Amino acid sequence: MNIRSITYFDNPNYPIAAQTLKNAGNFLQDAQPAFEKAGYGVQTARFATPPFPRLLPNCKSETVISFAQALEAASAPLGFAYTSIGPALPEFPQSYAAIPKVIAQTENVFASGVMADAEMGISLPSVRACAQVIHALAPLDPNGFANLYFAALGNVPPGAPFFPAAYHAKGKPTFALAIEGADLAVEAFTQANSLASARQNLINSLESHAKILGDIARKLAGDWGVSFGGIDYSLAPFPDEALSLGTALERLGVPLVGRHSSLAGAAFLANTIDRAQFPRTGFSGLMLPVLEDATLAARADEGILSIKDLLLYSAVCGTGLDTVPLPGDTTPEQLMAVLLDLAALSVRLDKPLTARLMPIPGKKAGERTNFDFPFFANSRVLAVEAEPLQRLFAGGETFMLQPRNR
Repeated sequence: MNIRSITYFDNPNYPIAAQTLKNAGNFLQDAQPAFEKAGYGVQTARFATPPFPRLLPNCKSETVISFAQALEAASAPLGFAYTSIGPALPEFPQSYAAIPKVIAQTENVFASGVMADAEMGISLPSVRACAQVIHALAPLDPNGFANLYFAALGNVPPGAPFFPAAYHAKGKPTFALAIEGADLAVEAFTQANSLASARQNLINSLESHAKILGDIARKLAGDWGVSFGGIDYSLAPFPDEALSLGTALERLGVPLVGRHSSLAGAAFLANTIDRAQFPRTGFSGLMLPVLEDATLAARADEGILSIKDLLLYSAVCGTGLDTVPLPGDTTPEQLMAVLLDLAALSVRLDKPLTARLMPIPGKKAGERTNFDFPFFANSRVLAVEAEPLQRLFAGGETFMLQPRNR
């Protein structure tokens, strides 16, 4: 198990207050060695701001680009590998259009776009705007990598430490931990001789690590006068079979992820995470990023795992659609249809979900990917079974879906 990210949340103001970032950097110089001394590798440190439309006097592209570039330049020397400027917001419709230009003119800046939340409901204009952002980002890189820096958000609260979804709320500086721990599930399920022991093995592992991480985090919070937001135990994978949530599901007894029983496996694993006691934040669910998970990539390559499957598993507590390779000619209208399904799940089920979709220039459905990237496993481009929305769904309304009464 590794710490994918120590994510620090604060408001850097505009123009950027140098002391705010200096304080963040000083905290990091203490925090990273503290976790490493306890035996946890820290892959990255990241800085997340409040939603950029609330920080800037206007959302003109030039202003947002200038802010993002200044934040990147100031935070990198302090040890922050990546920064997030938060989401575009429905109440600032012009904010979405700035994102492709920001990502094109920075190296390590992430952004997102709100499509839906529990109070507003689902904004069709915002779903459409997120689809247009994804479409605009696709040709910026021959592998479609620009879309790694953007996610469409459904019902995602502040404080989630995984990028691109991370953003800060009001109040004092906060930090949270994003965990890369798919190996915990693989080990727990491999050693089990019953479902009960599989569940208890994983709970014990999660709680044991959380006790150590929590003790360190609370001491850091007290020493530095910041808040500890919690642990996001979404058990992010790595493209290695032993570090794969797809492998964990198959060790549980799912014959092949994508076949029937996969939903039951996903529900079992997500429910096990729910039962563990730890200071939680963000998703703390089941993360199934196709290209970051060796087994999921293999099942997609074999034609077993589809976009509809991934949406289905999100209904029993996933994090949504992540690093999903799509045909390069996928249209904004098709993307909007996929995003609308995800937004509807997030509101109806009252849970956070994101979409990080990757149309790959020049690739068609069924063709193999050819990434030379250590954090990705190669797979096949998934078909998008979508047509342009029609009639009322093609309009510009915002509508509510009430969570089902229990």
